[in-house]
Amino acid sequence: MTDTPSRHLSIVIERPWREVYEYASDPRNLPHWAAGLAGSEVQREVTQWSMNSPMGRVLVSFVPENEYGVMDHTVTLPSGESTLNPLRALPLEEGRCEVVFTLRRSTMSEQELEEDAAAVAEDLAQLKEICEQR
Repeated sequence: MTDTPSRHLSIVIERPWREVYEYASDPRNLPHWAAGLAGSEVQREVTQWSMNSPMGRVLVSFVPENEYGVMDHTVTLPSGESTLNPLRALPLEEGRCEVVFTLRRSTMSEQELEEDAAAVAEDLAQLKEICEQR
């Protein structure tokens, strides 16, 4: 097991950061680019959003809209366990941005961390594809 508590995954998207932020921070769009929620119907709960995942119904809550590209969100599993997912859209030069996701190790084994990192990388690639086609 490594001493690194988290891993940062990123991708450059050839779109302005604000456009990427507006798309990715909308929970209704998660099923389009986050494979674990693919095809799921997103429903508004009082302060959260609910949707189906392979683990069952999950609740997702994003930080409030902001001018900094912060899209941190908490996912609460059916077990009641919650995980904070740090996510940012960072401006680069005009018309380009970098999206950074911080995968936090928590109690994951090295193999689980590798599997999660691969899944997040695929999700970011899907986000890139969608945003660049818009």
